[in-house]
Amino acid sequence: MAAVECEPKEDTSAELSETPVFSDETVKTIEKHETSGIPLQSSWTFWLDKVGKINRAISGITVEEYKENLTKIYTVNTIQSFWAVFNNIPSASAVQVRYSYHLMRDERYPLWEEPVNQNGGTWRLKCHKSDTEKIWKEMVLAAIGEQFAECVAEGDEICGVTVSIRDREDLVQIWNTNASLASKATVLEKVHSLLPNINFSEFYKPHQSHHAYGRH
Repeated sequence: MAAVECEPKEDTSAELSETPVFSDETVKTIEKHETSGIPLQSSWTFWLDKVGKINRAISGITVEEYKENLTKIYTVNTIQSFWAVFNNIPSASAVQVRYSYHLMRDERYPLWEEPVNQNGGTWRLKCHKSDTEKIWKEMVLAAIGEQFAECVAEGDEICGVTVSIRDREDLVQIWNTNASLASKATVLEKVHSLLPNINFSEFYKPHQSHHAYGRH
């Protein structure tokens, strides 16, 4: 599915310190696009993650405490409402260090331990900061356009994309639902075809291999 781009309607250059706040006009635009736009194959939810400031493996933060630091931005169901949200939150380059954006299928939490996520993992792309915005944009477009559908094995699915801002290199992650099928996927080949001139290091990590996995 092609994703037709809409022009940004607000200045998105401001630093992100708290939850993105939309103007009343932007909310009306999003709501209008939700009822009249071209539908996505499934809904997708934007999340702001401030938990990245805390190392779960060291701090002992629980799943519930993690959820308390997650803020749902908006759930979109159409191409046009996706752009209305994407263009009116601060860009990845404006996000504070140790913060993350997540775009997750349906309204699932971006948590390893969630029942719909717990058997999955992520392809992790470490990238130069100058490339972060382009990689993030291309990956979320590929996700909502279901461009990865033919890149995963039967019984697997791409269910999210994350961009995490770090001190040096940033991290973009592509979530799937079945880690045992990751070796059969051609997701990275697809990524390289979408980003032919960008260099990044890459590897796959199952959720259950995280040291902090399952801490409640």
